[in-house]
This record gives sequence, C-alpha cells and structure tokens, in this order.
Amino acid sequence: MPQRTSSYYSNRKLTFTLQMNRELIINVTPSEVTIALVEDKQLVELDKESCKSGFAVGDIYLGKVRKIMPGLNAAFVNIGHEKDAFIHFLDLGPQFTTLHKLVANLSTKKKNMRIESLKLDQPLGKTGKLASFIAGGQPIMVQIAKEAISTKGPRLTSDISLAGRNVVLIPFSNKISISQKIRSNEEKKRLKKICDKILPKNYGVIIRTAAQGKSDLDIEQDILSLIKKWESALEGIKTKVPPVQLLSEMSRANTIIRDSLNSSFNAIHVNDEAIYNEIREYIKVIAPEKLKIVKLYKGSQPIFDNFDISRQIKSLFAKYVSLKRGAYLIIEHTEALHVIDVNSGNRAKVADDQESTAMDVNLSAAAEIARQLRLRDMGGIVIIDFIDLHKAENRQRLYEEMQKLMAGDKAKHTILPLTKFGLMQITRQRVRPEAISKAEETCPTCGGTGKISPSILFDKQIENQIAYYAIEKRMRSLRVVVNPVMEAYLTKGGLCSIRRKWRRRYLCDIRLLVDQSLGVVEYKFVDKKRRALA
Repeated sequence: MPQRTSSYYSNRKLTFTLQMNRELIINVTPSEVTIALVEDKQLVELDKESCKSGFAVGDIYLGKVRKIMPGLNAAFVNIGHEKDAFIHFLDLGPQFTTLHKLVANLSTKKKNMRIESLKLDQPLGKTGKLASFIAGGQPIMVQIAKEAISTKGPRLTSDISLAGRNVVLIPFSNKISISQKIRSNEEKKRLKKICDKILPKNYGVIIRTAAQGKSDLDIEQDILSLIKKWESALEGIKTKVPPVQLLSEMSRANTIIRDSLNSSFNAIHVNDEAIYNEIREYIKVIAPEKLKIVKLYKGSQPIFDNFDISRQIKSLFAKYVSLKRGAYLIIEHTEALHVIDVNSGNRAKVADDQESTAMDVNLSAAAEIARQLRLRDMGGIVIIDFIDLHKAENRQRLYEEMQKLMAGDKAKHTILPLTKFGLMQITRQRVRPEAISKAEETCPTCGGTGKISPSILFDKQIENQIAYYAIEKRMRSLRVVVNPVMEAYLTKGGLCSIRRKWRRRYLCDIRLLVDQSLGVVEYKFVDKKRRALA
C-alpha cells in the first residue's frame, strides 16, 4: 500500500470542508408556505409565501393604466392588487412600442398575430416622456419586478422575460447573451449554436450558468417550454379583460430549486404531500437524477422544530445577534437605511495585541453580517460600524473578505472599502418584502396589548376544553399542542402530574405535543393529522 503524506490528508480535509451541504426545509400550513434554506445546518434564507396566489415577482398581468404622473415620468397601473402598481418610463423596455401594438391588436381581436411575423420598432432610448406612449384607460402588458412593500404597490416592468432552468427567454429580441461565469470559449460557442438553431425570429435568450455542460436536448426543451408559456400568455389577452393575471411564476419553493439546485443540494424536506408531489414532478423534469433527495416529512414534531429552524428564526431575527466568545452585533432598521454595530462585548482584550483582537472580531462579524443580509433580505443602504483598525492592510483584508463572503449572494450589491472612521457601506437590491417584517406579527396571546391572563389559570383553561370534548363530545382520545415549558409543567410529578389527574378524572387518553412556535400560555387541540379541532 503506498505511503500517504500529511499533505495528502490535509488536502483531503480541505476538499471535504469546502463542500457545502444545502437543505431546503418546507413548512406548509393552511395559510402559508414557509421555506428555509439551510447551508451546513445554518439558516441562510427564509421565505414566506401566502397560499393565495398572485402578485409575486415574475407574474405577468394585463393591467389597465389608471393615472399618468408627468412629474415622475411614470404611471399607476391597476393589476388587481389592493394598491395601484407603479411603472416608470425606464421600465418600459426597449421594445415597448412593439409589445404595445401587439397587445392592442390581440385585445381588439382584429387578427391572430404571431411575434415571429412582427417587424420590431426602433428601440426606445433612455430619455423620453411616458405620456407619449401610453394614456389613461389603456390596457398594458406588465411583469412584476418588485413585490408590494409597506405602503407601496408592486413595481412593474414591460421589459418582459421568462426564466427557465438553463436560459432566460427575452421576447422581442434577437440577442443571445451568455453568463459571465461561463469561462470556456468552446462551451460558449456550443451553447450559442444550440440557441441559434432552436430560437424563432424575434426571440432572444440569456444563457444561465446552470446551462454549462447540459445536453443539447435539455437546453432545447427549456427554450421550447418557455416559448409555449409566452404564447399561452398572449392567448389570454384575446379572451380576458384587464386587470387579469396572464401567467404566474412558479411557486417560491420551485423557484429556489430552479436557481439553486446543484451537486451540494442534498435534501429537500417537506411536510405536505401535495407540495411534495409538485416538487417531485418539477425535479423529474429539470434534474431526474436528484429525485431521491426529495423527502416527505412525517414526524410527530413540527418540521421546523425537528430541524432546529424554529430556534434559529427566533434567535437570528432579534436586535442583538451573538457572535463567538462574547462579541455581538446590534442591528437597527430605519426608514432610510440599516445600521449594524459590531461590539467585542466582554471578550478579553490583550493590550499589546489590540489590533489582532479587533481584526478577529471583525472577521467573525463579517461572516455573520453576510448571512444576516441574506436571511433578513435587507435591501437599500446598509452601514456597518466595525471595530477600528489602525493598519491599512487590515482594513483592505476585511474589505476583501466581505467581498468573498457576499459573492454567493444572488441579490445585486455593491460594497465600498472602509472609511477612516471604520464604516463600511453596502447597497443591496431587494425585490420582496424584508423577511423580518413578515416574522413580526401581532402577538396571538395578548392581541398586542402586552397583557395576558394569569398563567396560574392556564391549566384550568385547558381542563375546561378537555371537559367539553370528553363529556359533551364523548371523545376518548385528545391531543393538546403546547409550548415546551408548559409541557414540562403539565407532566411534572410523573404519576401525580396534572395530565395524569386529567386522565383519571375524564377517563380520556390525553397526549401533549410540543411546538416551539407557540407562546408560553398558548395551546390548541388537534386531531391525528395535527389539524385544529372545531
């Protein structure tokens, strides 16, 4: 057997540590779907999607122009949302006039026009007046670019694109663009040749990084399926009256899978059979070899509790975020920007080596900040107050480290070097509401008053419910979901516990189930499938 040097084992160890395990944990409830993206057991992205469909980024609508705003060079458009959507002149897209003519013809049902037979107009420039192209009351085909946030309605664009696994289809274009991450000239030529062969006239594409190494058939099928979706949206214009949805983006879970699925994606856990089957069908199309990673969760614990997501959500969305060895972050949100302060806390400082201590804390903070930006989907301007570094090379190293840490963030961002005051400025794009605003809701226990009924009466409230189900409804088996603290309180004492007394008193089998997301004095009665009892 050949001798293996220490360098061999160190290289093997390095290879192992560089591989990142990614898991998607999907929690489905009657009102919403919550999707947690986990990298090496750490939560890095959290998405909530309402079970009501519509008004998501990528959705295409036939809207109706409500009002032109000449001062803003923009217009408000009714797409059926409770707030009017907004479109600026620069969001019309270079081929808006061609699209607008096509929509007008299809709306009046004059004739059946195909995009391949159109002569494209001269592209719009970057200057011009929106009022010269559209008027109030007109139908307009738009796509949601940003979801409604706070008091603002959705942001729209008429520069429409349809994203697939390998390509992004651009109607009214004849250009083929290729992702800059594809380096090989031979691969670029091969991919361009495939698209040239299959694309009809007046269709362009952006070839995504995921297309690298894919077979001709995979890419061709992707393009043809996107063209079919686009044509079905155009067909809808003939029969539907604005405001109406023409084409819906796929579910958020499938979007994350489409954009993120790779060799390091090793598991997708979902607790709902319908969503499980939907994801399996989608993966069967885009990557059949990964079908086995989709798993239906059937555990008795809530899925987020089982995978330690609940604890991470509660700890990571707080104002204070702990780092190693006593250091911590303070994250403040204002209307104009986000501010993050880095503190060394009670960490022991070495007087002779204060610079290296500050550098160590700053590097640890940078890694956590990069994760927090993705996790909370913090957008706009972010100001970070790092611990002062006196050496220019250390400030440069921290700047370069932050660039590396943010490289995996798909949102567009710009990072500026540290100022002489130790401040780092980051701008980051956000296209959906900030996750923390969704995580914070009115307390269901106190109703927002800050006051709850005396906790000493908690067990009496549950017992009244048990009496109702056991005596009035004649039920002989009950399941009560409670917070872990209350579960411990109700089972304390073994044979003399409160739960045992209830069992003997009402001749009923009473099981306590734990849910970390419940408040301390919250509870609910559920059936075998954890559905709330009436």
